[in-house]
Amino acid sequence: MATQRISNEPAYVLHRYDWSESSLILDVFTRHYGRVALVARGAKKPSSSFRPILLPLQPLHVAFGGDAEIRNLKSAEWQGGHVMPSGDALLSGYYLNELLMRLLARDDPHPLLFDAYAATVQLLASQNADTLQLALRAFELRLLQGIGLLPRLDVETATLAPLAAQQRYVLVAEAGLRPAHDDDRFSLIGEHWQALQQSLGNKGLFSDTLRACVPAANELKIQLRALLHYHCGVRVLKTRQMMMDLQAL
Repeated sequence: MATQRISNEPAYVLHRYDWSESSLILDVFTRHYGRVALVARGAKKPSSSFRPILLPLQPLHVAFGGDAEIRNLKSAEWQGGHVMPSGDALLSGYYLNELLMRLLARDDPHPLLFDAYAATVQLLASQNADTLQLALRAFELRLLQGIGLLPRLDVETATLAPLAAQQRYVLVAEAGLRPAHDDDRFSLIGEHWQALQQSLGNKGLFSDTLRACVPAANELKIQLRALLHYHCGVRVLKTRQMMMDLQAL
């Protein structure tokens, strides 16, 4: 079988590991091939053209080849467009990367999710505090939907009954969307859940999901966090723990 060679592929580096004194193993999120593992030979050498480019949260075009589980990185070009996020936005970017590392299987393409990730990273780089949390919520929804872990948000999960516009509902990891109980601290009314579902439709843009998150971003944050932790199999994600530790300092 001929060795497959991929060229000019949009990509972001999610994580990098030392492989030898001079080389790196990269986890890379690509638009058409999903999450792939690449070896960047000589990338740690001072003279390597890879050294200033293989950074997280930076838009790249990469070329790679090989038929093994870990393929060979042939080239990488920075696409520009924005600078590296900093502060809370940088930690939020690492949070996105941790979610993708934990929840995406290797070699499973998600082009629409890639586009949502690229849009989110661009918003993080803008350093606009007003949009940061909205961008994270919108991406979390797109991620959960893209990998089949988000129930429909316009019906009760157990009965498939349509939501009542003004009744309150909660999203529960084990049970999906159900009517809120008196002791549920965080819930959204039915019309807000319906708007979120509509924004996630086939013709929905990432900007539509951003707008749909506006009316109830704080309530949505708590419920999506519980769902993500459940599917990641952790009580607290590493990047969230880092955020809490920094806030404590």
